[in-house]
Amino acid sequence: MIFTPLSIDGVWRVELTLMPDDRGFFARTFCAAEFAAQGLPTIFEQSSLSRNTRAGTLRGMHYQEAPHAEAKFVRCVRGALVDVVVDLRLNSPTRGRWIAENLTADGGTGLYIAPGLAHGFQTLVDNTDVLYQITPSFRPGFGAGVRWNDPAFAIDWPLPNPILSDRDASYPDWSI
Repeated sequence: MIFTPLSIDGVWRVELTLMPDDRGFFARTFCAAEFAAQGLPTIFEQSSLSRNTRAGTLRGMHYQEAPHAEAKFVRCVRGALVDVVVDLRLNSPTRGRWIAENLTADGGTGLYIAPGLAHGFQTLVDNTDVLYQITPSFRPGFGAGVRWNDPAFAIDWPLPNPILSDRDASYPDWSI
């Protein structure tokens, strides 16, 4: 795997190292030793799948509050999406900034997202599936979020008129 740190500390692009042959390819999608070499978690307590039937579906921007702040390793396993991360950490030099990465099932690239960062995505095609590996497990009462279109962040989402849940549409403004 190829680990590339992105412009927000604690966000890593994780690319597959493909071993192709005439049948297709083989690639390792997770290796504890390789994650440990980057100082990243090696045990994920929960795996989840998000199925999204329509292009334009937007989920986010979610995070889990301390003391149960979660790290996520996210990969598109079917379809295509734009994955967005916002830095909400109090003492971070990039607090309030966001980054976006295109993830596709064909590419196999994943994102590691450290605790204290809000995460969301918008699907670019119908029938997009997103696989999450999470640590620690979700704890009821600690889930939180910031609004997808909060002017404090001015996230540039690729598709207009996103398909949203009531919860995601109703998060209040966040103040930096």
